[in-house]
Amino acid sequence: MAHADSSTDLAPIVGRNLRRLRTQRGLSLERLAKASGVSRAMLGQIELGQSAPTINVIWKIARALAIPFSALISTTAQSGTRLMRSAQSKRLASHDGSFSSRALFPFDEPRRVEFYELRLDAHAEERADAHPPGTMENLVVTAGTVEIDRGEEHHVLGQGDAILFEADVAHVYRNPGNVGAVMYLVMTYAETVG
Repeated sequence: MAHADSSTDLAPIVGRNLRRLRTQRGLSLERLAKASGVSRAMLGQIELGQSAPTINVIWKIARALAIPFSALISTTAQSGTRLMRSAQSKRLASHDGSFSSRALFPFDEPRRVEFYELRLDAHAEERADAHPPGTMENLVVTAGTVEIDRGEEHHVLGQGDAILFEADVAHVYRNPGNVGAVMYLVMTYAETVG
């Protein structure tokens, strides 16, 4: 289950968005389950807001629907200046809580770029599925050490190091250190999303 503060519970938001996007595409739960690799029962629970999916489950669903990750966790639009208080931000975590992602942008506007704060506990690893073709990740480490595996490539980044890579293949973020790592990620899509 995703770990989220009660004030920013994503389960009902993801559920509403999933149902809307799935029905817009004329997909049954069964067809989406086959396309995404997420069980029909889990998809049903997510749509009803009874289950908060992990980051990996949201990525699988987004990939199957050919939409950006953020489309599943977006809320209604606002205009003007956006202040995104840390305490009210949307945070998603891996099933064990060792990896978390905080969106640093509003979801409800057309965009090609998304900005995230990522945190990875000491000795933890997060596996990411391939993103749509043309997706680029630009990541900078601000605390700790992070290893990035992309296919056969292996890179070690320390504090202040940055990497830019095509994210259309499965990749891994790993923290080999004894302290938590903090990263900032700019994700750029080939086409406008949102």
